[in-house]
Amino acid sequence: MSTRRHLAVFTTASLPWMTGTAINPLFRAAYLAKDGDREVTLVIPWLSLRDQELVYPNKIVFGSPLELEAYVRRWIEERISFRPSFSIKFYPAKFSKELRSILPVGDITECIPDEVADVAVLEEPEHLNWYHHGRKWKNKFRRVIGVVHTNYIAYVKREKNGQAIACFMKYMNTWVTRIYCHKIIRLSGATQDLPRSVVCNVHGVNPKFLEVGKLKLKQLRNGEIAFTKGAYYIGKMVWSKGYRELLDLLSKYQSKLVGLEVDLYGSGEDSDEVRKSAELLGLAVKVHPGRDHADPLFHDYKVFINPSTTDVVCTTTAEALAMGKIVICANHPSNEFFKQFPNCRTYDSGEEFVQLTLDALAEQPAPLTDMQSHDLSWEAATERFMEAAELNLPISAEPRIHQTSKASLPAFMRTRKLKQSLEDASVYLHQALSGLEVTRRAFGAVPKTLQPDEQLCNDLGLAPAKKKRLKLKLMT
Repeated sequence: MSTRRHLAVFTTASLPWMTGTAINPLFRAAYLAKDGDREVTLVIPWLSLRDQELVYPNKIVFGSPLELEAYVRRWIEERISFRPSFSIKFYPAKFSKELRSILPVGDITECIPDEVADVAVLEEPEHLNWYHHGRKWKNKFRRVIGVVHTNYIAYVKREKNGQAIACFMKYMNTWVTRIYCHKIIRLSGATQDLPRSVVCNVHGVNPKFLEVGKLKLKQLRNGEIAFTKGAYYIGKMVWSKGYRELLDLLSKYQSKLVGLEVDLYGSGEDSDEVRKSAELLGLAVKVHPGRDHADPLFHDYKVFINPSTTDVVCTTTAEALAMGKIVICANHPSNEFFKQFPNCRTYDSGEEFVQLTLDALAEQPAPLTDMQSHDLSWEAATERFMEAAELNLPISAEPRIHQTSKASLPAFMRTRKLKQSLEDASVYLHQALSGLEVTRRAFGAVPKTLQPDEQLCNDLGLAPAKKKRLKLKLMT
């Protein structure tokens, strides 16, 4: 194999769905390929027209993968200062209304030819593997790195029978990440602990936000008024994203926060309920439709309030800090990375929230140093990713266990061989369960997704799926 590494970045969403798992892997692919030392392929889901209408905003749809690729490339090129050199491939997928998620169809490892299969980066490895039926990732790729984006446990606990579902999901996540990944990177301690995992924030911010921060710093140094607006929050408008906590705080301490007006920006299933609740509580809160955080509308706000505790690492918090704003957020593991920045103020109680908010409105933000700006950038995030994933080491052949008698093997190799046998058995069990339609349906998979249907095959130029079970033996 060439000494030039090939990284295939698989993710669970694609633009124009403005979700973290569509945006952050796109930036990761661009910056991994930036210096030209690595070949990078971004592998994203392709949805049928019907599913696109359910997922993508503003009635945006694409007639072919080429159209979607052009959209994705245009979007990233407008936000970075270099021409990205990664390639894009698509895997067949379906949208699950029940899970509000895009799920892979068939064996998505087939997107990468065997001859270039080196490193697989699985953005949301648990999500990609709940129903995986096909090639074992660790057999096909030299290294498999999982990046955990979502605190699924926190979300399901809010649902009916949430504790029981969370217990099962915790076990399932541990199972599939153990058998399919060599290393797991958790963006923060807000995620569940997983085998062979490290905690490291490997995300950065769109460079446009850092440019705004530099402009605001220049205005402050020139004695100009850099911030003419007060406080705001932006995020998907669902109660679990911190809106309930924020309205509760504003309502409880209304008498102490006299004169405070908060603007909320977001779109989502709970938009109408959030608006009605704010009106019923008599709060000085204005609810607006969702907008891109890079919109100039947000540049002049001074204080970003984010009480959410379901995020793993909140992208909008990083963006607000990059723009030179003061951030008020909960003292929670998801915000640990941000505590290094002077403009990040964390609270443990409602009283602290009140005091920090009043102080922030009365003060000017601390200037963002060059080092702090770098720490928020995708350049720094890429450096952290390479180190956490242990990909800075030179390529070397994986150690092999020679075929010999157990008695002649050293003790540590016998232990390793036993562990490998147990893992192989665990993979076989997962493949057996994920290969049965009745089992897949019982655990929430979209019906008939063992193989792509005719429409997906036509869209992606795939050979028609043969109606036969995949062999359950381990493939090498």
